[in-house]
Formats: sequence, C-alpha cells, structure tokens
Amino acid sequence: MFNFIVSKEIKTVCPNFVGAAVEAYVENTPYSEPLWQEINAMGEKYRTTLTTESLKHLSGIEATRRVYRACGKDPSRYRPASEALIRRMLQGKPLYQIDTLVDLVNLASIAYGYSIGGFDADKIVGDTLTLGIGREGEPYEGIGRGMLNIAGLPVYRDEIGGVGTPTSDNERTKIDINTSHLLVLINGYDGHEQQVRANAEYILSLVEKYCQGHSAQYHIYGKSE
Repeated sequence: MFNFIVSKEIKTVCPNFVGAAVEAYVENTPYSEPLWQEINAMGEKYRTTLTTESLKHLSGIEATRRVYRACGKDPSRYRPASEALIRRMLQGKPLYQIDTLVDLVNLASIAYGYSIGGFDADKIVGDTLTLGIGREGEPYEGIGRGMLNIAGLPVYRDEIGGVGTPTSDNERTKIDINTSHLLVLINGYDGHEQQVRANAEYILSLVEKYCQGHSAQYHIYGKSE
C-alpha cells in the first residue's frame, strides 16, 4: 500500500479534503460490452436530470472548481475530468473508449462527480504520493494532451514528479492493456467522507465484476488523519 501526504498548501485551500486510494490486482481487456451498457445507461439518466450548467453544482465538481480558483486556475479552461466527461454525455457526444480499466475509472468518476485518477501502480516511483499544487514550468505530459501547464492545479507527485491532476493524469504512469496492479485515487474536495467511501466501494465492485479484481482494498486519507 502506498503512503499519502496532503501538503499544507492543499490543506490551506481545502482543509476538509478527503481522499481514497483503491488498490487491486486486475486483468485488463480491450473492451467490455456490459460495462458500456452501464456507462450508456448513466448517460441516459443524466440527460434527463442535468444540464451543462446544473452539472457545475454537483458537490464533487463544485468543490473541485472552487479549489481550482483558490489555487489560481480557471476551471472552465482546465475542466476537472469528471465535469468534462459528464458534459460530453449531456452534449450527446460519445465517451472515448480506451480499455476496460480506463473505461471503468471513467464510469466511477461520472457516477459520483469526483475527479478520479487511475494509474498503473507499478509505474509509480517510490511508495509515497504527495498531493500539492503545480508550479510554473513544472514538466508534465498529460495523457493525449502533450505538455500541460499544471501551475495552479492540484497534483500528486511521486519521487520523480507529477503523476495526476484532476484535469489529466500523466503519460508516464498511465494504465495500459498490460496493467495488472491498479491504483485509483478519489479526490473529495467537498470533504464528504461518506460519499468518497461509497465511491471507493463502487470501484471495488466494478473491478471485481469486469477485471477479475482480487486482493482489492482501499483506505481513506486527508481530513480524518
């Protein structure tokens, strides 16, 4: 299990932050039809209950946007991933289909509104991840985005640099078809520990259902420490 440190700079802008780390050993596959049935059903539900404006007021999304502003980032230019995914659904655009693990993490983010990072745990350097704020000129290659300006974005760092922000995770630690050791980080900037726990339990159930998940566990870090 990894160790997690929430830096003072994050605690200053979000004293109630609560995170969850989910770890599991898994078998990834290129595509899962029943998983996509769940994703499409979620999209249908949201198209009848949300708009692109009301979406911003979901607890997890609203809190993440608030932290972006407090850190100095425009949340409409650098959208949290959960907001971007649900917006695509509301606009009738298909979500990108990557592989079962990535698609599963996206569903978990959509379902609860939290920005969730999914990583190949074996690509993380060291045993500690620290949540801080991105600095000017800090190198960071977002997945499918090229070099990303993460100054003012919350960022998890391992021993050699950033691995995940609520906008985009890093190419260096991304999930691929060969990933067998999964780490998922749930970012509860709204401080709702019960919801964060529910999201973690949901991920455990999805991993077991769709990725032969075993030795799965999660733990909470942040405000309860």
